[in-house]
Formats: sequence, structure tokens, C-alpha cells
Amino acid sequence: MTDFVLNAELRNDMGKGASRRLRGTGKVPAILYGGHQEPTSITLIHNELMHQLSNEAFFSHILTIKLGGKDESAIVKDVQRHPSKPLIQHIDLQRVSATETIRVHVPLHFINANTAPGVKESGGIVTHNLIEAEVQCLPKDLPEFIEVDLGNMALNEIIHLSDLKLPAGVELVELSHGESHDQAVASIHLPRAAKEPTEEAAPTGEAPAAPAAGE
Repeated sequence: MTDFVLNAELRNDMGKGASRRLRGTGKVPAILYGGHQEPTSITLIHNELMHQLSNEAFFSHILTIKLGGKDESAIVKDVQRHPSKPLIQHIDLQRVSATETIRVHVPLHFINANTAPGVKESGGIVTHNLIEAEVQCLPKDLPEFIEVDLGNMALNEIIHLSDLKLPAGVELVELSHGESHDQAVASIHLPRAAKEPTEEAAPTGEAPAAPAAGE
């Protein structure tokens, strides 16, 4: 499992102008909150953060924040990006406790699509209705991703959230709201072109109907 470490410094200069100056020096303003502590304004190194963000697993891992000579455990809650440039504007980090559950969105990894009977034998295509799911668990049980095995899916079959195999200690937040929240995760169906009926051609050799009198 990948370890993600961010080097942070305390931030004392606040305001929009201060944030612009900070970004100009290659730093990113951030907030570290939660864990029954007061929120702490910090700065992170932009290039270091960009490198970490390029890894999908960064968003579903417990991060180590090195701050003031000690380590803090946190998860990513929000990332604000520049609308047109490859720049991070701000990031929110939430402290985590080993004894308290957390909610994190983790990616779904789809496997065996090409060998699914609905694809291989029936010519269907796979539709991904979801690409991630929100889980609730203790930090030690947080999965890097959830695997969705499509290998046994037939044509017109659907996999729902309730069909997913979860690691021990992990629950899906949506399912805690009742059966009506059991969303579709993936399905296999025929391509649209295969469903559309074609016009029936006239039998070979049949003459077109004569126009009615007066036409």
C-alpha cells in the first residue's frame, strides 16, 4: 500500500492577497480541521502536492501530515483547482482518529468486462453508472478501491451497490439510507444501433403499388 506524506508549515498571513502571494512562492494554502481540535491554517508545497494528486489512491488513503515536528493523520475532503491552469488553489484536510469512523469516496475498479457472457457471447456493451462510492469505516479498514467483478454478467443484467463485495468493517453510506438508495453500478446492454428496427424492404421482384386514380 502506498504511503502519502505531505510536509506542511503553519500559516499566519491570511486573506486573499496573502493567498495570492503564497501561491506565487510555490505554496498552497490549506486547512486542517476535525479531530476535536481547532482548525489549523497551513501551507503545502505545490509541486509535492501535485505529484501526490496524480495518484488516484491519494483520495482514498490516510495521509501523513508532517507539521511542527509531529505527524498528523488526515484525509482529503476538498481540492480547489484553478479553472484554466494546472494549479491547486486550496485543499481541505480532515484529521482522523483511529477509534472514530470516517466517510471517504473510494474509486470502483471494474474487472473481467471482456469475458462477461453479456459482452463476449451476446455482443453487449458495459455502462458504468458509478465510478466511485462513499464508504464508512475505521481508518484501519479504509480500502484503496472497491473491485467490481463483471465476469458473470449476462445481457441486460445490472449490478447494484448491494451486490458489491466489501472488505470487513466497511459499509456503503448510500445503503444506510434504505433500499431506495441501492443505485445501479454497472449494466450490460446491446448497443443502441442493434436495438433500432430497420425498415422492411419490399420483396424482390414486387412492383411498386400503382398510384390511385386522380393522384
